[in-house]
Amino acid sequence: MEFNIIEICLLGGLVFCLLVQLYFSLFVHLKLANVKINQVNEQQQQAISVIICARNEAENLKQFLPHILSQNYPNFEVIVVNDRSWDGTADILEKFEKSFSHLKVVTVADGDKFIAGKKFAVTMGIKAASNEWLVFTDADCEPASTNWLAEMQPPYNENTALLLGYSPYFKRKSLINVLIRFETFFTAVNYLSFALKGMPYMGVGRNMAYKKSLFFKNKGFAAHMHIPSGDDDLFVNANANSINTEIRIHPESHVWSEPKTSLFAYLRQKKRHFGAGKMYKSKHKFILSAQIIIQFAFYVLGITLLFFPSTLYIALGIFGFSILIRSFIYPKLLKRLNYGELRWWFPILDVILFVFLVLNGILSIFVKKVQWK
Repeated sequence: MEFNIIEICLLGGLVFCLLVQLYFSLFVHLKLANVKINQVNEQQQQAISVIICARNEAENLKQFLPHILSQNYPNFEVIVVNDRSWDGTADILEKFEKSFSHLKVVTVADGDKFIAGKKFAVTMGIKAASNEWLVFTDADCEPASTNWLAEMQPPYNENTALLLGYSPYFKRKSLINVLIRFETFFTAVNYLSFALKGMPYMGVGRNMAYKKSLFFKNKGFAAHMHIPSGDDDLFVNANANSINTEIRIHPESHVWSEPKTSLFAYLRQKKRHFGAGKMYKSKHKFILSAQIIIQFAFYVLGITLLFFPSTLYIALGIFGFSILIRSFIYPKLLKRLNYGELRWWFPILDVILFVFLVLNGILSIFVKKVQWK
């Protein structure tokens, strides 16, 4: 069988994309699938300050704050920053303060002279913290167990200054929920896997921890205070390295959160994330862009080759080989990261997610600039 120059170039490009794709799957993500989860050392437990920023979160605080306050941990405080709320958040927090002595409320009053946004609220919470180790989550989050803080406790290694946790979304009956959870899964697999390889580049504010001294030593959010988002991923991107960062993926260390329920709300969220991503370090932007471009090129080249009779079966074979290899890795990770019911749909969701992300990238261009609540 002979191929013309166009078919040869297309095949060469498809094979190259396959090799790069398999590199990320086999030499980056597979490491997370096989990593051993160490048991926590209860004798090394240090004092912890949990920080939650709340803006009009009265209902979520009533539902989820008791799970934070009732953690099975010997020495911790919970700091809730009431950021200019008008929905009764202050009243709810006042009631909790009467029942829980380890709850501290910091109030940001409307009209104060400050830069509005979550980063200011986070900074106020950090300043109010009594302890060196800070654990962060959100008002709409629920720890997987009462041992959440025990699993997110400061490590014995004094060089470690930053812990990256994992936060899955609750399951709801809708297609957008499936897509959001699947996309969140791949985001988590990526940042946790690269952290294991010594290249941490982001974390999620729903579940992460770092030292108070690390925050002030590096001037907090000063470098990106003008960006609406980034209190979590931009801080990690600027301050994490191969020596000072560890991950936590024990099932009891997970923090569950409510996902967006509409496409528009999700687009607004992704718009904030895209804005923060522009300020990542150059090497991180290159790697993340390469992943997207390679995946896009893989599908485009493969589909194009399906229209050539001489390359039809070769393209199908490459597609099948890719799915086969990836099906040994990602279903295992889906189960490990609390999305086990999605593993049976992996090949289909993988394609749907790709189409969804392409459309998301296009539609996000037309979403207006947003800010934190």
